[in-house]
This record gives sequence, structure tokens and C-alpha cells, in this order.
Amino acid sequence: MHTTIGIPDALYRELKSKAAGEKRSVKEIILRGVELELRPRSKKRARRVTFPLIPSKKPGALTLTMPKIYELISFP
Repeated sequence: MHTTIGIPDALYRELKSKAAGEKRSVKEIILRGVELELRPRSKKRARRVTFPLIPSKKPGALTLTMPKIYELISFP
């Protein structure tokens, strides 16, 4: 089926640039967006990941070695 939609010029330029950057057609990107909009959303939520925080006496970069990491963080 064919249909016509109006896309603002600035948005279309951005869309066309994205398509070129991904080596895809504008049509592919639009169809993917429509599919994502129509697909039933899963009720499962993505599991939240928490990363360990390693305190530092000096703010900024902290040089860590593997032995130091194992010393600071308990691994299962």
C-alpha cells in the first residue's frame, strides 16, 4: 500500500542523513519506526544494573590494577 505523509523539511533532512549514515533507506527507517509504535510493548522491564562505586581520596582519575580491583570489590 502507498500513502503520502507530510514531514517537515528539517526533520526529513535529519532522517535522510541518518539513513545515509546507516546505509539504509528512508523507507526502512520509517517502517521500523511504525513497527515499533504498533508492536505491543512487553510488560517485562529491563533489569537495572548497578555498578560498584570505588571511593577515592582524590577526585578525578583513579588508576586501578586487576589485583586492586579484586581487593576492593567482592566477586561472587
